[in-house]
Amino acid sequence: MRVAVLALLLAWPAWAQDGAGQSRLTTREDLRGFEPVGRVDIEDGGFCTGTLIAADLVLTAAHCVVDTEGNPVPAGRITFRAGLADGQSLVEAQVARTVIDPEYRPVSPAPPEIIRRDVALMQLAEPVPTTQIPPFAIALPGRGDKVSVVSYASGRAEALTWQPVCNVLGRQDGLIAVDCDVSFGSSGAPVLDRSAGYRAKIVSIISVGSTWEGRRVAVGMELPEVVARLKAALRAGRVSSEAVPEEVPRRRAGKTITVGEGGDIGARFVKP
Repeated sequence: MRVAVLALLLAWPAWAQDGAGQSRLTTREDLRGFEPVGRVDIEDGGFCTGTLIAADLVLTAAHCVVDTEGNPVPAGRITFRAGLADGQSLVEAQVARTVIDPEYRPVSPAPPEIIRRDVALMQLAEPVPTTQIPPFAIALPGRGDKVSVVSYASGRAEALTWQPVCNVLGRQDGLIAVDCDVSFGSSGAPVLDRSAGYRAKIVSIISVGSTWEGRRVAVGMELPEVVARLKAALRAGRVSSEAVPEEVPRRRAGKTITVGEGGDIGARFVKP
């Protein structure tokens, strides 16, 4: 990627337009293969997009689980709703613990070193059966120039939308820029690559978005190294936020829910 492209993108304000050319995933058949992706809802706040990468671990953006001052959102206020579509989710699970890079800060415009750290892991109070919802694996971006994105966003908050093909504009210093059509609420959405095999793998998550030369552009980060660090922090008990036991209800499978869009929706795009 040319340095000028990255510099312009990071310097410009995030855009708020909703996208087009995406498929709305509402039926069980529509969701096949995307079951691990869900909405991350903040009580009395907004939402982001998250993805199961293990039976009890959800990957999302760090700015989704902190406030504007960088203070962790209490884990007990966060709920993950896998496959949420028009009021029904495949699984609804309470978050028990969150962890982010201690060097992460919610600043805008975000410099590359902040975007590279804009990753969070949320540990669920109870694991999700992997036979029901097989987690996505994480990989480095492949050599291909095509990826896809599935996410929630403003104006399409009640069901996932999928953009089957978007272009990799470039890679630089652990960052990846794509022209995927994402918006408010898409923070943390998985960038998927199927070039290395039949089942897609997560090669990045959406952190920031803007426009460049009339194209919508989003930037994410390479994941394996930062996710490994966050997993180690969880194992060592170095968490950002932890729910007290009485705040953590049991996981509910297939629960019918009704959730409005609330106030701010998005985090890096709009803070929860």
